[in-house]
Amino acid sequence: MHDAYEMLPILEKLPLQIEALAAYGEFLLVGTKQGHLLTYKVTAVTSSNSSNNKFEVKLLRSNKSFAKKPVTQIAVVPELNILISLSDNIVSVHDLMQENASHISTVSRTKGATLFCLDVRNQSTLTGEVQTMVRICVAVKRKLQLFYWKNREFHELRGDLCVPDTPKAMVWCQESLCLGFKSEYTLIKISGDQHEIFPTGRNQEPLIALLHDNKLALGRDDQTLFLDSEAKPILKFPLHWSEVPVCLAHDPPYLIGVLPSVIEIRTIETRQLVQEFPLKNSAKAKLVSVSKRGHIYIATCCDVWTLLVVPPQLQIPMLLKQKQFELALKLAGMTDDEEEEKQQCVQYIQNLYAFDLFCNREFKESMDIFLKLGTDPSHVIGLFPDLLPEYFRSTLEYPNALPELRGNDLENGLFALTEYLLQVRHLLVGDKYFPNIGIIQGSKTMLSKRQLHQIIDTTLLKCYLETNDALVASLLRLNDNHCHVEESERALKKSHKYSELIILYERKGLHKKALELLMRQARKPDSPLKGHERTIQYLQHLGAEHLELIFEFASWVLKESPEDGLKIFTEDLPETEGLPRKEVLEYLTRTNPSVIIPYLEHIIHAWKEEQEVFHNKLIHYYQEKVGVLLEDYLRSLPEGQLPVLAGSEPGELGEFRTKLLKFLETSSRYTVESFPSILLNYGLYDEAGVVMEKLGRHEEALAIYFHILQNSAKAEEYCLRNYSTDKPGNQDVFLLLLKMYLGVAKGGISTILSGSHFSSHTPQKPDIKAALNILNNHATKIDPLKALTVLPSSIYLSQLQKFFERILDEQLAKCHSAELMKSLLLAEHLQVQEQRIQCHSHKIVIGEFDICRVCQKRIGKSAFARFPDGVIVHYSCKVKYENIG
Repeated sequence: MHDAYEMLPILEKLPLQIEALAAYGEFLLVGTKQGHLLTYKVTAVTSSNSSNNKFEVKLLRSNKSFAKKPVTQIAVVPELNILISLSDNIVSVHDLMQENASHISTVSRTKGATLFCLDVRNQSTLTGEVQTMVRICVAVKRKLQLFYWKNREFHELRGDLCVPDTPKAMVWCQESLCLGFKSEYTLIKISGDQHEIFPTGRNQEPLIALLHDNKLALGRDDQTLFLDSEAKPILKFPLHWSEVPVCLAHDPPYLIGVLPSVIEIRTIETRQLVQEFPLKNSAKAKLVSVSKRGHIYIATCCDVWTLLVVPPQLQIPMLLKQKQFELALKLAGMTDDEEEEKQQCVQYIQNLYAFDLFCNREFKESMDIFLKLGTDPSHVIGLFPDLLPEYFRSTLEYPNALPELRGNDLENGLFALTEYLLQVRHLLVGDKYFPNIGIIQGSKTMLSKRQLHQIIDTTLLKCYLETNDALVASLLRLNDNHCHVEESERALKKSHKYSELIILYERKGLHKKALELLMRQARKPDSPLKGHERTIQYLQHLGAEHLELIFEFASWVLKESPEDGLKIFTEDLPETEGLPRKEVLEYLTRTNPSVIIPYLEHIIHAWKEEQEVFHNKLIHYYQEKVGVLLEDYLRSLPEGQLPVLAGSEPGELGEFRTKLLKFLETSSRYTVESFPSILLNYGLYDEAGVVMEKLGRHEEALAIYFHILQNSAKAEEYCLRNYSTDKPGNQDVFLLLLKMYLGVAKGGISTILSGSHFSSHTPQKPDIKAALNILNNHATKIDPLKALTVLPSSIYLSQLQKFFERILDEQLAKCHSAELMKSLLLAEHLQVQEQRIQCHSHKIVIGEFDICRVCQKRIGKSAFARFPDGVIVHYSCKVKYENIG
């Protein structure tokens, strides 16, 4: 409990019996049983010698003829300067501005009234003026009469509302009336709809009070229940009094209960007893009236007291000592201070409240308040042990000693802190948050946003390590991760989170530290980073700017596992594909030559590398490899046995010869001129034949197939592949093959044979039959005159019959085709001439008044265009017309 009000006597031992009470401003109106109306002016008197409040009470008017019967109820509308009274069971209106509150009017229809209630509202008009609207409800037996005030009198608002009993208590709440009967409470709409609320209780004396926020307080014996304007409960538990209240008054944040022998001050939400004032001399209070906020009058039959609120500035320190923070916050918002000072006070109290919640292990509620206030996160984090560096945590100030958190308390606190930090982080990223206050006013706060980001992310990391370590990696992978390297490194090492430590190093650009850690952990059998896979993955993503680092740490992987190590340079990733290939090739040559061929194959076939240097290198390494294998293979053959077709050899030799042949055939990016002699020196005749074919050296290529490899079928395929009448030198390939069958082609063959593995073999003899087959099968591809000059005289003319027939048939077909083409061209020429004559026959006359169909202007002497449908437009408008069409 604390001192919220001071109770002072105003009127004592009044010779008249008080029946009604009303107050506004400095004025107090008392209605008596004798029909008198007393008007007092109550003025506060300040004294330099005393801190207690005193009042000077002056009787302004005593109207003894105000009413003939007791004044049972009075109400004041200060905005309209009217007084409404109920006396002799009828409602009257009086003028407060006139002497003795002279009578204005009597509402004649209210004869028999027992109770009334007012609804006073201030509304702004369209012109900006404020008008006071007054409605009154009068209970006349079992009817409710509704009126509104206009032009200095009350007018009927609507027809009477019938109710089941005579109301004993009544208040107006927005568009509803809450009525208290002897046995129950009812809510009735102005439209007439009724809704029963609940019984009044054993006491059967209804008690209704209208709260400031249009809520209702209804009494049931020694309890008060709180409802909204629709009669729905707004608080789970009722407020209990020490006795059954006689009447209630709401002076936020307090509810004042006038009990028969005591005045109790309580809060609504917490239902806490704040203060109480016992009544002396067994006096029973029966009336209460609120003059203004913080000033309440209470009356017995002969005495009147005032409750004067203690200034909030004096209440707040007492409440803070008692840790009644919620009540202190409400009072802080009611002070008369400047808005900035008021806000600072509210923030100070809320911080203390949040700190107290934390000390009581209500972590979630505490963090919500800190977030709403914008309290410096470093101060919030400092509430927990081992999250901040000790030197930094020692500089923070707190209202009291921090609680020791262990076990479940610490875990629950860290969960709440994690959620708080995530929300702060989100606001910081969106530039919607920057703290400027500490838990203790005036304490040092973070000045740098970068430091704030750093401390939040580092603390999040530590929280995850304690509560949910599966989230550590996702935090470290964030692009905007600001974790402090040294602090995070210590925390991760302490928890043996080496995989997450690698992510930290990577995100912070500490690649060498990451790779050194990977290399150390790779050799530990019980490490989660055992093996070289993580090193390979790491190096694959570094990119060309870290080439030296890649070379440094790829070496041990290439030595232990060349095939896996090669993936560092061949994985299909943008970073890997962007590595400088010449430098990589040189590095691989120095480090492990066995992976050069796979590397070159990958960059050429997968990445479509077109630089000649790489194509030449691949051929060079192929031929070296094949050359060595071929020598071994030939030595293994029995003397005189010819090798099998290139690519059909067993094992690696067949595999690499197939690759070499295919690459020589498909690639167009190698230096062709430099390879024939080299290939011949290695004994790679199939491969040399492919290169000579690309060089157009057909005689030497055919010599290889025909004489060295003795594969006439392959020689004939070569001729079919290369024969062309459009390319010089290619029209006589079949003639060259014919000469070889006849044994008359010697140029270039002796040179090839001299370096051949087959130089000891006897050259093939002339094969007249095969030569005649070439003539007959490919007659149209051989020049007949040249063929006849090389044929031996021993061949009979009858053997060449088929050859001559095919030659003559071809020539005749060419003549027929030429005649047909001539006729078609002539017909086409005649058609074109006919169309030209027809077009010239049309005449276009442009008159003075002819207009363009597009711009609607005269064509005149401008350039024009005519469309097939006869439309004439300006030439410049032609495109627009086409688009319109």
